[in-house]
Amino acid sequence: MAAPQEVFLHRLGESVTAGTFVKLTLGRYRGADATLRNLHVRPVTLRAGPHLSFVWRHATLDITKNHAPAAALEQLAPLIGGDFGSAHLFTTTQDAQLEFASDGTARLKILPHEAVEPPTGEHDRRKDRLIPPASPWLHQLGVTTATGAVREGMAAKFKQINRFVELLAPLVTDASLPADCPVEVADMGCGKGYLTFAAWQLFQKIARRPVHVRGVEQRPELVELCNRAARECGCDGLEFAAGTIADAPLAKLDVLIALHACDIATDDAIAKGIAAGAALIVVAPCCHQELSPQLTAPAVLAPALRHGIFHERQAEFVTDALRTLLLEWAGYETRAFEFISTEHTAKNLMIAAVRRPSPGDREAAAARIRDFAVFYGVRTQRLANLLGFQLAP
Repeated sequence: MAAPQEVFLHRLGESVTAGTFVKLTLGRYRGADATLRNLHVRPVTLRAGPHLSFVWRHATLDITKNHAPAAALEQLAPLIGGDFGSAHLFTTTQDAQLEFASDGTARLKILPHEAVEPPTGEHDRRKDRLIPPASPWLHQLGVTTATGAVREGMAAKFKQINRFVELLAPLVTDASLPADCPVEVADMGCGKGYLTFAAWQLFQKIARRPVHVRGVEQRPELVELCNRAARECGCDGLEFAAGTIADAPLAKLDVLIALHACDIATDDAIAKGIAAGAALIVVAPCCHQELSPQLTAPAVLAPALRHGIFHERQAEFVTDALRTLLLEWAGYETRAFEFISTEHTAKNLMIAAVRRPSPGDREAAAARIRDFAVFYGVRTQRLANLLGFQLAP
């Protein structure tokens, strides 16, 4: 009778040859690389023909390599039962699970199931994510399971994380960030740190830039949770500190992030970024209470703004439009756009500001701000006050 390992390898080779191979997972790593966790293999179709894609999953990054089928099988044979103590083969008609005990003995289970369609082998059949679900910190923060699957109820959060990185990546390219020292990033009011970790991974693994990221959050239990997750996931250069946005000391800063900071906390964050000379400021405002009592409806708008919902939305528009105008006066190019679909959150506006090489015509910018404020009856506003800008003509 053939040994379990030989049977498993035969079934693996047979499935690859017959086109019934779906995927292979090797786990319980026991080799010399302390950062390696597991290996996932799946079929792909490249210009050169069918290949097997190896995804080596380490503690803080994934490494993908593609191999021709024969070379792939030759490489897998010594790994199964060698560096890896378990192997799980998935095919269109049955699965095979091979487990090795500490004494080297192997046990094989064959698990038949109803036939499924063979994989297409398309290299991009699933949307590539800048933050893959196997990122260890996603599991630590409860977004994914230990096997890298997005948890039930966390799909929207996972989508938001990736959307944030998709938007941040080109902004990082546009900003004039230092090339001779680590990029200094602050995430103000970071909450549970989902997007703070995402920003760290963007610089470390995607932009491949040395970075120091600090999350500021006033709830100490969340600070402790995030610092523990950062340590356990080996996120060097990422730390969290307890405090408020208004009180956080920021002497030097390259990138400031403040997502869903409530009401005037967004203004505090923007002012902190400007004062620290940030090359890039990214905010997603939340709640707009300050200007609502001040708004005086122009005559043409009064019949519409007597409705509470329209008045509320007008207050949001005026607040955020005034913030962009003040940023432009302070020497930044601004963009305002949708952050995430309204099906996930109604507070979905993002303002991005990249510092210009020269401040531009500040007098003309100041005139635009004052005309805008007068039109809506705005007499005072938090960010204007922090910047020392007089809204009254």
